[in-house]
Amino acid sequence: MNPFKLISPFKPCGDQPQAISKLTKLIKRGNRYQTLLGVTGSGKTFTMASVIAAINKPTLVISHNKTLAAQLYAEFKEFFPENAVEYFVSYYDYYQPEAYIPQTDTYIEKDASINERINRMRLAATTSLMSRKDVIVVSSVSCIYNLGSPCEYKAMYVNLKEGQIIERDKLLSELIKIRYERNDIEFMQGIFRVRGDTVEIFPAYGQTAVRVEFFGDTIEKISMIAPISLEKIRQEKEVAIYPAKHFLVDEDMLESGLKSINLELKERLAELNSKGKLLEAQRLESRTKYDLEMLRETGFCQGVENYSRHLSHRPKGSRPYCLIDYFGKDFLTFIDESHVTIPQVRGMYNGDKARKQVLTEYGFRLPSCLDNRPLKFDEFEGLLNQVVFASATPADFELEKGKGAVVEQIIRPTGLIDPEIILISSSNQVDDLIARVKERALKNERVLITTLTKRMSEDLAQYLKGAGIATNYIHSEMDALQRVKVISDLRKKNFDCLVGVNLLREGLDLPEVSLVCVMDADKEGFLRSVTSLIQVAGRAARNINGKVIMYGDTLTKSLSKAIEETHRRRENQLKYNKENNITPRSIRKAIKDWIEIEEKADKIACDIAAQDLKAYERYYLIDELEKEMAKAAGNLQFERAITLRDRIVVLKRKRKNGKKNNRVSKGK
Repeated sequence: MNPFKLISPFKPCGDQPQAISKLTKLIKRGNRYQTLLGVTGSGKTFTMASVIAAINKPTLVISHNKTLAAQLYAEFKEFFPENAVEYFVSYYDYYQPEAYIPQTDTYIEKDASINERINRMRLAATTSLMSRKDVIVVSSVSCIYNLGSPCEYKAMYVNLKEGQIIERDKLLSELIKIRYERNDIEFMQGIFRVRGDTVEIFPAYGQTAVRVEFFGDTIEKISMIAPISLEKIRQEKEVAIYPAKHFLVDEDMLESGLKSINLELKERLAELNSKGKLLEAQRLESRTKYDLEMLRETGFCQGVENYSRHLSHRPKGSRPYCLIDYFGKDFLTFIDESHVTIPQVRGMYNGDKARKQVLTEYGFRLPSCLDNRPLKFDEFEGLLNQVVFASATPADFELEKGKGAVVEQIIRPTGLIDPEIILISSSNQVDDLIARVKERALKNERVLITTLTKRMSEDLAQYLKGAGIATNYIHSEMDALQRVKVISDLRKKNFDCLVGVNLLREGLDLPEVSLVCVMDADKEGFLRSVTSLIQVAGRAARNINGKVIMYGDTLTKSLSKAIEETHRRRENQLKYNKENNITPRSIRKAIKDWIEIEEKADKIACDIAAQDLKAYERYYLIDELEKEMAKAAGNLQFERAITLRDRIVVLKRKRKNGKKNNRVSKGK
């Protein structure tokens, strides 16, 4: 039986049938590496989905940034509505890593803002991998970072069966061990509450809650319930509650882990003292002993991941566990936009190591913190089973690994031809740009502009706004959900022109964009290499009026090669169109903003909850919302703070009206 069920109104066409067939044969034959050379708009995602359905294995899809990962996640959810499609990216909205600058004697404490929704989605991904086979996880390079042992994660789940004999208090104790919290007032993910002989648990990764009803020490009934209305959805004979956190340590392992940390501390203190580094030794002893005390008393401390090697009993220098370990051995991996993703994976380890070596040298951390790290590239390769590199411009690495196993997909089913590239002098480039953007806006079409630096993007976006053009700016400091919203707003024509540096290249699926403008196209370098120029030009390849303007005064080698490759692809597409009597047409794609849908669902749920809350429950909710509002304002998330303020005002008004009604009732 094939658990993966691909649902789509489309049938493979153009180059897709041969690409799907060849890739499937190569993978089934046992090839470890193969490359899908697919141009923009040729339907690479549909080809990937078709191969997943044919191969029938758990699949990891790696993308090089959160925005593209979100886009792929939405598309795979649409293709596989009956299967588990999960999203796994870094859960930080803001992240300042712990660091020390010796030159100025400046210690920078770790500071982070965690996005709870993304954290829940990460937990959902690992839970799905533990409990079923029909799983697709779309991930950023976050998949190579320390996550905690899958064996411990799986071993510490709580399994409940109808008729099982277990004391109610024993169940509560087990839930606390796997990092669930008790809260009898506010019922949310990662929380359980107790009402007499009934325990209600809201899994940290789920959308439905679990109600466990006891008769004495026997589980009489297990029901899945709606977390807001508490209405019963269905009855279950058995249910598994997986941990609310990825980093878990049982009591026996914790005790031996603490002994191991103490032993390393003694050795390191002796080493520092022998070198005359008394300040560093004192600092390390104070910080580590505080962490040990916190671990002993609560099972947790700030920066607990830096002790992960001891707590999971890994040998010195060994690699940490990561998301890939949760897949087991037999799985399939797609590396999307591999020409960018592979170098990114390769570079993660050295940057992390350089920062932590300084921390250990000056007594801020034990040397074992170096084992809390991203994977080295050879470790990453060693974990992968079978891999498909997907890119319109694969690098030498992918081509060499595949040993010629390259499957081309350069024909677009829509008949769309690669956009024409026009080279224009950079003199008066801004005036020329403004005229072209206004022309496209009148036709209800969108424009992407890419510059060389963030400062140039900011200044250009501001200048275009001053010229009366509805413009927005996208940059790497935006959180993942915010970037996706900006791109969605562009498609909805909330503005006409989007300016950026390096986020307007690979994979963005924007059929409304008919013009791409590249500023300073003749400045050779990473951002103006052959690969970059072809990729950015591809953003206009989904519209029949697609055109690319390269502003520059010199025909560089990269520009020349990009124009030559574009010409080759145009010729192939024109030949295919003529042979098959195809008239090119723009891609039409529904704007399905999964983030907006989730936000609306959250708001509706909160509104319903606010209406049904008793007076004292509403009081506590107002208190929590006020804390969230202050946090949002502190993080400069003013729109969210305003939304929370409005909800607080409504709740306070309802509380006030409730008191009035009570007084009226008593008066009667």
